[in-house]
Amino acid sequence: MGGLFLVQLYVARKAMFSSNQATFEMSRRLRLALGNKLQRLSLGYYKKRDPGDLASVVLQDVANFENIFGHSVANMANAVFGTLVLSLFLLWLDWRLAATLLLAIVIAVPLIQLSKRLVEKYGKQQIIARNATGARFLEYVQGIRHIKSYGMTGERFHSLEQALASLRRESIKTEAIPGPIVLTVGVLFEVFFVLMVWLALFFLAEGNLTPSVLIAFLIVGYRLYEPMKILMVEYPVLSYMNVSLSRMIDVLEAPEQEAGQNRCPTTYDIAFDRVSFSYVDDKLVLNDVSLQAPAGTMTALVGPSGSGKTTITSLIARFWDAQQGTISIGGIDVKDMAPATVYSLISEVFQEVYLFNDSIYHNIQVGNPQASEAQIIAAAEKAQVLEFAETLPQGLRTLVGEGGSKLSGGQKQRISIARALLKDAPIVLLDEATASLDPENEIYIQRAIEELVKDKMVIVIAHKLATIQRADQIIVLNEGKIAERGKHHELLANEGLYFRLWSTQQRASGWKVEGRSQGALLR
Repeated sequence: MGGLFLVQLYVARKAMFSSNQATFEMSRRLRLALGNKLQRLSLGYYKKRDPGDLASVVLQDVANFENIFGHSVANMANAVFGTLVLSLFLLWLDWRLAATLLLAIVIAVPLIQLSKRLVEKYGKQQIIARNATGARFLEYVQGIRHIKSYGMTGERFHSLEQALASLRRESIKTEAIPGPIVLTVGVLFEVFFVLMVWLALFFLAEGNLTPSVLIAFLIVGYRLYEPMKILMVEYPVLSYMNVSLSRMIDVLEAPEQEAGQNRCPTTYDIAFDRVSFSYVDDKLVLNDVSLQAPAGTMTALVGPSGSGKTTITSLIARFWDAQQGTISIGGIDVKDMAPATVYSLISEVFQEVYLFNDSIYHNIQVGNPQASEAQIIAAAEKAQVLEFAETLPQGLRTLVGEGGSKLSGGQKQRISIARALLKDAPIVLLDEATASLDPENEIYIQRAIEELVKDKMVIVIAHKLATIQRADQIIVLNEGKIAERGKHHELLANEGLYFRLWSTQQRASGWKVEGRSQGALLR
């Protein structure tokens, strides 16, 4: 027994290390595969999926798979093997008593299968509720500023409250509904063991059973059901692994953007040829749009909100692919280029800037990870970043917080421009970077942008029309179509939509607040 114990200890240790290493290696590969897959998907996929749900796939579902595969599967294998060995031993001792004990297992198998199906049915709803709760909590944290300002914290944020209530309800169902079946199987085992003892005593009294066999059945027979009790708990848990696995497969099999032929243009003029595009619904955001933006020029996109300005820049960057028509850079259809090639040709500066929870230095380095320190400092200087960074205790090494929470909007914008300067791409996409800034910051940003757009092909989304008077061409969009195009003075002479937008802004720039006894009027 001592020798067998040492052998068992050695084998168990080897098996544990081996299985855990294989499980964690599998989980690592799964997460990498999911991460690589997500970066190859178009933005359209993210528009259809909740960010919290995707995070749950990579974190929670892989963790479920890891825990179940690493522990539950091993426990079930031990249970099946242990039951088989003990059953053969007991059948060898006395087939009549062994058959009595095994009859309970035969009856228990369909009950365990029923329990698994119930866990699978209600487990899916529980996972959906869990993911919804994660998404709502993420929404709660991200929007906490607005939630507080409108007094919607705690239970008053109804969507999170409802998600938590749903998770509680579904979790109770998942645990409680299969519970009676598990208890029934446990009682069944106890009843059949008592029946086996009664038969054994009867056989012993009749002289058909030896005391040694009776003792063996009293000791080993009761142990026969221990592996089955483990299997009874672990087997239904497989349903969770199946649900998690199916969710991971859904992501891994999602259609990717066409990889293209990895062609690279030598010139950087941009052309749209009868392009039509819609997002997740059937409403066209762009309808039969054709335009040309020659290399080395500035093209401004103007128009009412929702007219398709941002969509055009997103299609140029190949964040989306148009359903109809072609978009070309340097005469090459962007669909014939790998997405990474298109990204390498473009620098972007938008109103909404996201910074990583790292230093100012490393956030600028995102523009070109191979850049030297001198190049990064030069980009920071041109983008007016040093003007405020030098006043901070750690300078460019100062941490910016999640999303840049420790910096002002103007400071984040300058870091964004520094990134673009460091990247030095031939095409620059600008979504009016100064629209929501105060006058002092606007001056700094304008200087940084002037450095950025030197000798570049520039597409700018303009909200302040006064900033694009010198653009080489102005494209006026309305309801997804091009309403007008031309230079500033030409469009004013036409007295069309551009003229009306210009006139409205000129009148608005002359408004002032005048105090009155019943409030303030804009004049």
